[in-house]
Amino acid sequence: MRRPVNSETTASRAASGRVIRHRGADRAYHWCLAACVLTLLGTSFLPILGWKFAWVDVHWMAGVVLAVLVLLHIVRAIIWLDFWSMMIWPRDALDAWAAVRHELSGGPPPPLPGKYPLMQRGYHWAIAAALISSIATGLMMMVKIDTPFWVRNPYWLSQSTWGIVYVVHGLAAMTVLALIMVHIYFGVRPDKWWTTRSMIVGWITDAEYTAHHDPTRWTAEREGGG
Repeated sequence: MRRPVNSETTASRAASGRVIRHRGADRAYHWCLAACVLTLLGTSFLPILGWKFAWVDVHWMAGVVLAVLVLLHIVRAIIWLDFWSMMIWPRDALDAWAAVRHELSGGPPPPLPGKYPLMQRGYHWAIAAALISSIATGLMMMVKIDTPFWVRNPYWLSQSTWGIVYVVHGLAAMTVLALIMVHIYFGVRPDKWWTTRSMIVGWITDAEYTAHHDPTRWTAEREGGG
């Protein structure tokens, strides 16, 4: 005879399950990207602060690795990942307005997001724009140094055009620095630690999934299938 199903036991098992949030390849990309960005920022700003070391070769090599990583990520996002989950849609404006009303007047809580909340998607596009700008201008500036691939040619662009390239590169670097500080701040907050943990181990709990995400917007995969 079959034993009756205990609903409390079933709910407890569901709450203790694990939902896959980041695959191993995506976590590896994230931490390699972080290493490259921190190396680039260090080799950019430490010499300005008076640290004297041979930073040029380390800087451009890290920049090339960063460019390759970003290119691979774009290809992976378009072909293998849900590229559209990072897009910002008109519905997000309604959700943002609902969140503002909830905070100001105590109205009904806003709808739960899909895999990525609006702020996270906005941050993603901001850091993407800053990184791509710094990569593009950095690759242009590489023609002014000797590398194993070519001999330097500082006259490739006019002086005024080089000035624009340097300004854009500097602004992009400062923007990346500011965004990294914001990213670290939210990453170490106790209420956001569950998202940081997911970038380390790859999963969130079922309880975190149901508390922070709308299953109709993000049909998640659980460890072990399902």
